[in-house]
Amino acid sequence: MRDFEAVLDAAGFDTFSLLGTCQGGPLAIEYAARHPRRVARLVLYGSYARGLGKRSEIPNQAEKAKVLLDMLGLGWGQDSHAYQQVWGSLFQPGGSIEHLRSWSEQQRLSTSAETAALMFRTTFNIDVQDAARRIQCPTLVINPEREALVPLEEGRRLAGLIPDARFVVLDTNNHMLLREEPAWERMLAEIEAFLREPAPKPQAASAPKERFSELSPRERDVLEAIARGLDNGEIAARLHLSEKTVRNHITRVLDKIGVEHRYQAIVLARDAGLGRAPPGAR
Repeated sequence: MRDFEAVLDAAGFDTFSLLGTCQGGPLAIEYAARHPRRVARLVLYGSYARGLGKRSEIPNQAEKAKVLLDMLGLGWGQDSHAYQQVWGSLFQPGGSIEHLRSWSEQQRLSTSAETAALMFRTTFNIDVQDAARRIQCPTLVINPEREALVPLEEGRRLAGLIPDARFVVLDTNNHMLLREEPAWERMLAEIEAFLREPAPKPQAASAPKERFSELSPRERDVLEAIARGLDNGEIAARLHLSEKTVRNHITRVLDKIGVEHRYQAIVLARDAGLGRAPPGAR
């Protein structure tokens, strides 16, 4: 982060749009949270707020991370090593042998195996969820639908944490897109349209509270949990409900407050002061 801040200051940038891809996403999130007046718009592609080591609800994450790190140390930048096959299956399963070789070349040119392993070990344990909740600029989150590296639900979680974030799903299984696939053009079109949009107008502060008058106490509890960035499983555990019941509550909440998407509910709830209470407080 200090390096990134130094580069931007030296370049003389004042206000700008910021793109965070994959492991660059958490860095972009942290920067946007720390410097809200400098980042005009934020685009996050194939990224996350939690590294592999922080996704405790997914089984065997620590073991998988260790295997990947061990293989990385042995096969980084080597065309014929089994690690390159694993890398290709994660980053670009639709790529050809030439694509795979280009990845190997990029690895050799970019850094050593030791530095790469250190960087990956760091990102496995990263957690910028609190920073994501503090982002103030318009944000576009894009995630491939069937990729193996950043699961779709992790992208949804990221979009749910950031106030008023827009979430776009691409029809592909490639983490890094191929130029000839339709998802590439869709990604470019979404980003270009997002960057051309006029600055959003501030909403009246009293409007959100007026929408909550019809909510039951339990529905307000659910909305509070949504505003805190919790997913359905976490809400169910906290409120001692089944996930199906939580989904039903969320459907009714969205209908009563007049929004279509979860991220819109988060924005309204936070504008009304929800989602700021300490854990366990009503």
